[in-house]
Amino acid sequence: MTSKLATGSGDPRPRSSPVMETSPINKKGTRSLNLPHEGLATAIPWDHRLSAVYIALLACVILILGIYSPGLRLFWPFSSLHWLNSSRAWDQISLGNNTVAQQLIEISEMVSPILQAVFGLLLPAMTRALPSARQNVVLDYTTSEAGNPFVDGWYADPDTEFYDGKYWVFPTSSYSYQEQTYLDAFSSHDLIHWEKHKNILTTKDVKWAKGAVWAPAPISRNGKYYIYFGANDIQEGEPEAGVIGGIGVAVADKPEGPYVDAIGKPLIGEYHNGAQPIDQDVFIDDDGQAYIFYGGHGHCNMAKLNDDMISVGKFGDGTSYKEITPEGYVEGPQMIKRNGKYYLMWSEGVWTGPDYSVSYAMADSIMGPFKKLAKILSQDSAVAKGSGHNGVIHIPNTDIWYIIYHRRPLSETDGNHRVLAYDRMHFNKDGTIAPITMLVKDNFADGQSVGWKQYGGKWSVGSKRLTNSGAAVAMLDTNFGDLVYDATISIKGASAEAGLLFRAANVSDNLAQLNGYYAKVTASKGVTLEKVVNGKSSTLGQDHTAAIGAGSEHHVRVRAVGSQIKVFVDDLKTPKITATDATFSTGADGVRSSAAGARFGSVSVAKP
Repeated sequence: MTSKLATGSGDPRPRSSPVMETSPINKKGTRSLNLPHEGLATAIPWDHRLSAVYIALLACVILILGIYSPGLRLFWPFSSLHWLNSSRAWDQISLGNNTVAQQLIEISEMVSPILQAVFGLLLPAMTRALPSARQNVVLDYTTSEAGNPFVDGWYADPDTEFYDGKYWVFPTSSYSYQEQTYLDAFSSHDLIHWEKHKNILTTKDVKWAKGAVWAPAPISRNGKYYIYFGANDIQEGEPEAGVIGGIGVAVADKPEGPYVDAIGKPLIGEYHNGAQPIDQDVFIDDDGQAYIFYGGHGHCNMAKLNDDMISVGKFGDGTSYKEITPEGYVEGPQMIKRNGKYYLMWSEGVWTGPDYSVSYAMADSIMGPFKKLAKILSQDSAVAKGSGHNGVIHIPNTDIWYIIYHRRPLSETDGNHRVLAYDRMHFNKDGTIAPITMLVKDNFADGQSVGWKQYGGKWSVGSKRLTNSGAAVAMLDTNFGDLVYDATISIKGASAEAGLLFRAANVSDNLAQLNGYYAKVTASKGVTLEKVVNGKSSTLGQDHTAAIGAGSEHHVRVRAVGSQIKVFVDDLKTPKITATDATFSTGADGVRSSAAGARFGSVSVAKP
């Protein structure tokens, strides 16, 4: 992908656009559309699926030709059946049992349902498998529409690549150093459904790696796939004392590995220009030259990689390492190229702290100079903290870009508890990068509820809806004050109620200590806004005119700014309830239901 391989590079790779779940109305919708049999499709290689489609289509053609073509009937196994007899009726005119017309009618009646069934089975596979069906679909999202984190588990330091129509994410396994002994990877055709590839590289595959491995940087060249990784966390002065560590390189025949140590020692195992050999990024420019950017301890170096990708080259002046450290740089460099400009991104702050963030610089040359322009990603006290160490996803043949990064959930205190997220990255007209907004959305299109904490009854996801098995609550790890909270809600029975919790705290299985606000709908009472204090509810407003039907889906919106709270149902211009209350100013957001069968979808929580 162009975050690693600039357009027009001397190392071309397939760049067909992947399938995405989106609205078929146009190329820029962000609505999701279920792809049937997705699990089966992702389990079968693309080339096998294409072969199956073509074979089935060929079988249909042979079937039709065998029926209608006299030349093929000689070899047709059913040629002796009476409905293929070509004799005329006794009067040469009427539609007797043996007339050609009657034969065609009978043939049509027999073949039509067969062909319909065959094409019905093939159509989903053809839509996913044929390149022409995927070319015109663009992954145009505002964020990870199926929710952030977009995969389950503790991961950090993501880097990305685009291989054979798939987006790949290579992160650190975010645990203590003693437990960071392996690397996993994730792949997706649509940035919604992710397949996990476990243990693509372990310390058992790298004999000199005695400590943690982290921050993998992927690239491909000459039919091989490479991962550059940090290991052993060497400190200044240790290489001179014989301590082995630094940046290694592993190679594989497939993106998912298994990867093996390419050279049996670190590629960069010493300090140069004060840069700790960690946090590497690899980039291939338009002229085919590969570069590695790396560095911790506040220094950033760049070096050329030779064509073999496993040795460091030299610049024209005979040196191998150039320092390009911009103001504020700490670690985690990332290089991209857009419209002839080079963008160097990096992380600032302490990785375990809330001040971790991403800044960037631009230059006309890959060697800089890189002058800091702005900080573009940082913590949001309503969404997440410690946002940093980013990669970039670029949708081929478009100007659609996403920043992928790790962040720490608000309620987590362990520095290693980090998760993966991505959000849209926009460029201004002058080429500068606009500040990144960490959005909170979940349309459940991935069939999962990652990031939701569940209380009471069990929750599950089906048909892009979050549903419950009984009285239950599900909460996001957020802390919004002023907000616009949207979701679709349906209830199963006339007496059941379901709704949105906001500015909530003290959530537990029995809800005895629950504090916050609750906007709920019921078939019998319409819409109600309640204040909940230590588990006890009082009504702030109610509207019986809201037509809430059991089994029907309704769009509910809460707009809370300061002490004023408005609740909308379906009509998003005129509120059903307007109330004033200043008891709670901030808190978490979630959903609640009094009985089984409530369904929630298209969740979005944003600042007004």
